[in-house]
Amino acid sequence: MTKKILIATGVYPPESGGPATYTKLLEERLPALGFTVSVLPFSRVRHLPKLIRHAAYFFKCIRMARSADMVYALDTVSVGLPAAFAAKVLGKKFVVRVPGDYAWEQARQRFGVKDELDMFQTKKYGWRVGLLRRIQRFVVRGARTVVVPSEYMKNIVTGWGVQNISVIYSSIDLAADYIVPANRPEGFLVVSSGRRVPWKGFDGIERVVAKEKSWHLFIAGELPRAQALGWVKSADVFVLNSTYEGLSHALVEAMALGTPVVATAVGGNPELIEDKVDGLLVPPGDDNALYAAIKRVQEDRESALARAQSARAKTKQFSIDTAVSKLAELFKTI
Repeated sequence: MTKKILIATGVYPPESGGPATYTKLLEERLPALGFTVSVLPFSRVRHLPKLIRHAAYFFKCIRMARSADMVYALDTVSVGLPAAFAAKVLGKKFVVRVPGDYAWEQARQRFGVKDELDMFQTKKYGWRVGLLRRIQRFVVRGARTVVVPSEYMKNIVTGWGVQNISVIYSSIDLAADYIVPANRPEGFLVVSSGRRVPWKGFDGIERVVAKEKSWHLFIAGELPRAQALGWVKSADVFVLNSTYEGLSHALVEAMALGTPVVATAVGGNPELIEDKVDGLLVPPGDDNALYAAIKRVQEDRESALARAQSARAKTKQFSIDTAVSKLAELFKTI
């Protein structure tokens, strides 16, 4: 019997980012494994005023979930809370994916919190952060299963009092098309990508690249995916200077493209990169270490490419077939 799944997602193509890509892959691949998939993007209500948009999303969830067997929410608050309530009202099975700590992300961006994720888990902040924490924990504790993208995030979510956790690494399209930029600057090109959020550390990369006149930096932020991948492919080195990552789609994509990688040793990054084997890992917030690692890539190109090939071979475990098959197996047991 075919299972019907409603995917509640905060972002969806043409919006950019790992979650949007992930959603599209599930929509395309799960039907071949015995599922009927419908998707409810938050973009359908984003034009509405705050609070009203979440209420509207809840009612849309109610309407679409009536014919579903399961609701799969791809975040814990913006779509997770209304989806959890809709599933509860209708008596549907509810599964939530936790790609990161939403309360921490909002605390960093909106409420002046400076602490990194691990420290954040042990401290108390204002009522607004406390409310987001309570919402997030209510949602995950009410799920049949919580899906996380890395062992690092499993440890974080376990600390919220959750036991039913499944680690399923994020999947990417390893054969994705890319468009090599026609305006690539001459010289040594450093590329990074991601949203302009405080923990991405773009300012550190900018300071480091400015030390060398022959170095150039391009940050592929809001570009269409094919163009962003083209910049990563054409780079001499891809740099991920985050102080936090659950499991980085951008890093996996750089590995799959065979681009030498320098990344910070935080979050899920060490699960992807073994230092000096698949790339170079540096401490977060250390401009000197970051500069030395990038310089090493420039000066020893042969070793950098050897590490890149090792990283590329490792990405087979992040193929679409592997990740989606594991998720399908999980859904069938719920």
